[in-house]
Amino acid sequence: MSQVAEVQQAGELSQASGSVIPTVVAPSSAGALFQLLRDGRPRTRADLAAATGFARSTIAARVEELLGIGLIAPTGPSSSTGGRPPATFAFNPETRSVLAVDVGVTHARVAVTDLNGRILVQHEQELDITSGPENVLDAVAETAEGLLASVGREIGELLGVGVGVPGPVEFDTGRPTSPPIMPGWDGFDIPGYLRQRFPVPILVDNDVNVMALGEHAAVHPDVANMMFVKVATGVGSGLISGGLLQRGAQGAAGDLGHIAVPDGDESLCRCGNVGCLEAAASGPAIARKLRDQGFDQLGHAELLDLVAEGEPKALQAVRHAGRQIGSVLAGCVNLLNPSVIVIGGSMALAGDQLLAGIREKIYSRSLPLATQHLRIVGSSTHGRAGVLGASALVTQQMLAAERINALVS
Repeated sequence: MSQVAEVQQAGELSQASGSVIPTVVAPSSAGALFQLLRDGRPRTRADLAAATGFARSTIAARVEELLGIGLIAPTGPSSSTGGRPPATFAFNPETRSVLAVDVGVTHARVAVTDLNGRILVQHEQELDITSGPENVLDAVAETAEGLLASVGREIGELLGVGVGVPGPVEFDTGRPTSPPIMPGWDGFDIPGYLRQRFPVPILVDNDVNVMALGEHAAVHPDVANMMFVKVATGVGSGLISGGLLQRGAQGAAGDLGHIAVPDGDESLCRCGNVGCLEAAASGPAIARKLRDQGFDQLGHAELLDLVAEGEPKALQAVRHAGRQIGSVLAGCVNLLNPSVIVIGGSMALAGDQLLAGIREKIYSRSLPLATQHLRIVGSSTHGRAGVLGASALVTQQMLAAERINALVS
């Protein structure tokens, strides 16, 4: 079964854009009422009737349906001016779990979360993405099974599995599409492979899209237009517009790393072109330029150590990389007009030098109207954006009103 088929009950999924187009939902349905309760605030039946305008008998029936599938739970009586206090009900995020997986080039982070995205347990391990999909996914699955056991959760209790991988993904099927840094993964059926051990809905997306979802859900839920920029082994971005993740026609939206740098940098990129942002300003690119200046045996981790120690040439190189990233982002700001740009990925650990370079170019090269209220900030999720986003990827799909109505019918 395709990834599309598994989420079809949550709405019609556009084959072109990879985004869910909600079907018409009766406003008095259990699924619609559940969306109101997802904020976690306890409410009485009378509160729900007042908020929706529906008859108390309708509200009572819908509450019983949601209690029956465990998605809401009694929270105790409310205050009363006399007589028996009415019962209150709220979203029960503990009723099911989500398995969240963030696969990078050299590592994987695996977590078990509740339905609110709260991390119950997590583990990070070193993995080489070039070792192939079977090796990587087997290691991830083994870790996931151990984590579930450690918190007393069964595989059958999972709402779903969310996975982020470092390459373009055809969201309809969950298969990577010509990923430049993932040899052997092109077209691989990630959902099908993992479903052999986790027979639940499995959703796969590009890692930066997933990180954008995580940062948005955890830190900026009220921001309608946001960019998340990951600067690490590569450079990429996730785009939130109108409060929704934008994947583009073939899932390639946000591929920032292969836009040419305006200053004419002629570095050869692994995509075959020259002058790409990734070839000029990613972590490995900065380390390579410092090696050319005499810093021997300098890798990604050693680069961050030099920055932390205040080495002037390392600080200068990171600041210059920030300017190159900012030069490309300036065009994105003019085109997309985000209100927040979040900088994440391992190179964000380089601190203020990278952010300063990015801000310098964006504010000098973007239109004043586009930057009037623009905030450019570092990630606040401390490396957890990927697993938080993988969890949100599942809950956004599987707790949609249409899906809840299918569960209670």
